[in-house]
Amino acid sequence: MKNIDLYSHVRGESIYIDDMPLVAGTLHIVILYSSIANGIILNIDDKDAKSIDGVHSIIYARDIPGVNQIGNIFPDEPLLANNEVHFIGNAIGLILAESPEIGIHARSCVKIEYEEKPAVFDPREAYEKDFLIQPPRTFENGDVDTIWDSCDLVIEDTVEIGGQEHLYLETQASYAIPQEAGKLLVHSSTQSPTLVQKIVARVLGLSMNFVEIDVKRMGGAFGGKEDQANAYACMAALGSYLSNKPAKIVLSRHDDMHLTGKRHPYSVDYKIGMTNNGKILGYDVTFYQDAGASADLSTAIIERTLFHAANAYYIPNLRALGISARTNFHPHTAFRGFGAPQAVFTIESAIHKLAGKSQFTYSQLQEINLMKDGDETHYGQIMENSTISTLWNKLDDKFSIRQKEIEIEEYNKTNSRYKKGVAAFPLCFGISFTKIMLNQAGALIHVYQDGSVAISTGGTEMGQGLQTRMVQVAATLFSISYEKIKIEATNTTRVANTSPSAASATADLNGKALENAANKIIKRLKTKAGLILNQPEDQIIIKNGIVGVMDSNGELDRDHKTLEWDELIIQSYLSRIDLSAHGFYQTPGIHFDSNIEKGHPFAYYSFGTCQTEVTLDTLRGTFIVDTVNVVHDVGKLMNRELDLGQLEGGIVQGLGWTLMEELKYLDDGRLASNTFSAYKIPDISFTPEMNIDMYEHDDNPMGIFRSKAIGEPPLFYGISALFALKNAISAFNPSNDSTYRLPLTPERALMDLYRSDNS
Repeated sequence: MKNIDLYSHVRGESIYIDDMPLVAGTLHIVILYSSIANGIILNIDDKDAKSIDGVHSIIYARDIPGVNQIGNIFPDEPLLANNEVHFIGNAIGLILAESPEIGIHARSCVKIEYEEKPAVFDPREAYEKDFLIQPPRTFENGDVDTIWDSCDLVIEDTVEIGGQEHLYLETQASYAIPQEAGKLLVHSSTQSPTLVQKIVARVLGLSMNFVEIDVKRMGGAFGGKEDQANAYACMAALGSYLSNKPAKIVLSRHDDMHLTGKRHPYSVDYKIGMTNNGKILGYDVTFYQDAGASADLSTAIIERTLFHAANAYYIPNLRALGISARTNFHPHTAFRGFGAPQAVFTIESAIHKLAGKSQFTYSQLQEINLMKDGDETHYGQIMENSTISTLWNKLDDKFSIRQKEIEIEEYNKTNSRYKKGVAAFPLCFGISFTKIMLNQAGALIHVYQDGSVAISTGGTEMGQGLQTRMVQVAATLFSISYEKIKIEATNTTRVANTSPSAASATADLNGKALENAANKIIKRLKTKAGLILNQPEDQIIIKNGIVGVMDSNGELDRDHKTLEWDELIIQSYLSRIDLSAHGFYQTPGIHFDSNIEKGHPFAYYSFGTCQTEVTLDTLRGTFIVDTVNVVHDVGKLMNRELDLGQLEGGIVQGLGWTLMEELKYLDDGRLASNTFSAYKIPDISFTPEMNIDMYEHDDNPMGIFRSKAIGEPPLFYGISALFALKNAISAFNPSNDSTYRLPLTPERALMDLYRSDNS
């Protein structure tokens, strides 16, 4: 089954918020924001701005009818700054104008006077000053303090991990339209419709049932619209509510890059020890997370960092300390992987450095320490149904891990200008929201009199193909053509109390809820069909739109009378049988006790392995990612094209994070890399050859149709390219012992090529 949006996408007919026809009288919102990173607002002179023809009004914190607070986990983020600002881009006011151009001109006419205060841009400095989002958390197993005497090799080092710009195609956008009786409809580009509904209601002082959130689709999100879309929905809603006119906000690309949070930068210290036989016995790691000026989702993100501190390895003595530090950057937020990539890069850096100090290769140490069934994670979950060793062996069989390393060693002996590097990589990523309450979903199905079907779920479409999967689920369960099924926009009046479309759990949660609803209708239909066909209900089967009796092989018995699907539906309607159903699903068996930091937080794990080869120009520091070879566990494959798209896209985005995408800030906290010319992302010419082997099995009952989540895991494969590049650098400069820092850009690669004694 192909992506149901392909036809409208390639013809330019798909509707996003900025494509919606404007309702008469619509006002456009431009944000008035802080130009300093930390300080007190002394005076705002907006007389000139208000006098501009076409400016309707300027809204400030004092005008908010409800609570000036959009913080979700912690109430530490005002929608509009009142007296203080804490980062460049901190929203102070909303200019409502007849066009965006008028609003932008008006913004340039507002004069704001500040009393500037010292700002903090380093999470380590913030920690020393006790500027924390929450108290530090520690996940621990074994006895880390005493294990070092049993190790034959112990190393300590620091890892620096940069952030990443989401760079979704559709910027942050919302369109609010007043409804009768004081109600409000908000079209929002959000991954979290219910969260937007709740926060908008809070800011306006309304009950949630007065706020309707509608999400047709997003033009990309990658986590950047899980929490941060709240602010822009609230701005549109506030403008509409106070003016009693439709109000729309669509950030320019410059404003979106300038104002929104990124993937969290981390600074990390670690200590790791191993025996002479290559077994890692101890790992002690401290993560300093740069959360930015407010919590956003930082506490949940640092929690997932702690969960994934060991990646795919069994380490019997491990301590992971997570520090979420408050700085004067824009609040950082969710990004594909949600804190786990930073943890995985750190443990891989530690193992890579161990290999450089021992007689083992990097890949040998990786293989020796892989998790296996029965091993207990440092947070108490017992590993079950692990395929990581199987995938490692398949990667070796298909792409020859050690043989490829030998071939590259020989290449490097005979080439001076160019050096090659290769690295393998295993992945273990937990699937579930680590906040247990979020592991729930609802769905709604209507079967109409003509046999057509409408489905609604709480999941949102951001380009990942969720709507296609949901149509596929319904078509499979009802055993009818997918052309008979229409999926509705995600809307809080159809499916309430939705969880965010995140954590790679969206298809599982919403698919299972849809399955629950469909099975209710199927049971009613089979009862009716049994009466018509004079057969027991449990002998009725629906197959490819035909309703009949099941034979001994579980197939349709053509010797018995049959019904067409459409005929059964109209007969059921005439018999007053309910052809609608609400479905609900909650992930069973998961639990976690944060008091002791132990439990079973994940429904299952996504596993994969990867081998990446690079070629480095030692004169210029430029490089090419030649090939990325992947063996990935997809469970029971549900849709090959969608999975392949997620794998390929995730790999390229991961390569961007590790090798290209560098966020640069000036000393005062201003983002310098705020345009496409200053912030480099992978393009088609950078994209490597990708050989992807999908490992299939049906041993995952927790996934919809026994499939496995595919959204976030592929991004991690970009990590292997960085270590391949470091190996190429070391082939040219064996004395290079540079700090492990991400991204490893061509500029940094060039410096490392000619670095000595860690200079």
